[in-house]
Amino acid sequence: MIALFGIALLAFVVVACSNSSNKKEEESSTEAIEKNETRKIKDFYGEVTIPVNPQKILVTNSAYAEFLIEMGVPPQFAVVVPELEPDYRAPYLQEHGVEIIKSTQYEYNYEQLLSLSPDIIIIPGIGPEKKVYEELSKIAPTVALNTNTAMDKAMPELAELFDKKAQSEKVLAEFDQKAKEAKEKIHQAIGDKTVLVLRVEPKRYRYLGPKADDDVSRFFYETLGLKSPEIFKDATDWFVPFSLEILPDIKADYIFLEKRSMENYDSSESLKELEENSLWKNMDAVKNNHIFPLVTNNYIQAKGPIGSSLLIDYIVEKLVP
Repeated sequence: MIALFGIALLAFVVVACSNSSNKKEEESSTEAIEKNETRKIKDFYGEVTIPVNPQKILVTNSAYAEFLIEMGVPPQFAVVVPELEPDYRAPYLQEHGVEIIKSTQYEYNYEQLLSLSPDIIIIPGIGPEKKVYEELSKIAPTVALNTNTAMDKAMPELAELFDKKAQSEKVLAEFDQKAKEAKEKIHQAIGDKTVLVLRVEPKRYRYLGPKADDDVSRFFYETLGLKSPEIFKDATDWFVPFSLEILPDIKADYIFLEKRSMENYDSSESLKELEENSLWKNMDAVKNNHIFPLVTNNYIQAKGPIGSSLLIDYIVEKLVP
């Protein structure tokens, strides 16, 4: 009797182990199928085949990394130009497990990217040259979004790519609410007073066109509802060169002044010339101490739910007593 019980128990153990083994093999097989499954999508350049469940996502813009993190899909790698990044972003990316791949502006180390073995690469379609897309496509399936880094356009495309529409809509709705409240505070504080965004470059000065088809212009003059000086109110170009001779005609009540920063680029001398110019010194905004520094990295590179929110806080701080 004991012998028969022992044989039955042994048989049960063998069957159980066999079933467990088969189950593990099935799960492993299912995972492998999921990892190898692909689908076709349309991007900026046409049709591209991508993995359904990418395990190693690489983005060539840190703003895209921020968008994905806030939607719950942190990428594994983000290419960044350290000199141009806002201060908050590197710690933010590292906190969410994103490996930072340092690069120089407008250049990629393709061998380095190949060594990362990404199974999908995501880049802006507007901005980079097509040859960059072609080189990256040799490394892994590359998706060029039909936009640049504008949050309201890039996030929905990324959401569609990773099936995160609800998360994207939630993040954008929360940002829109914050922006709406800031707009109301600013209007109550300064009414119809005018705001100029002035960029200082090594050999010229430019102002931000309030009607430019660009997310930066829309952020200042639509999202936050700032009013442009009358002389520039119909400008449709992003940043427009102008002569310092017209400074007396600008009539700006507040000026956000950007000393533009780029790699191998120094605007210090131009800024000094501006600040020493008598026409500049006689502007109401200067005499009233309404000149506020604007850091390139904090509004050009810092687009995203985190970066744009920080910029809103800064602008409110300066314009609302």
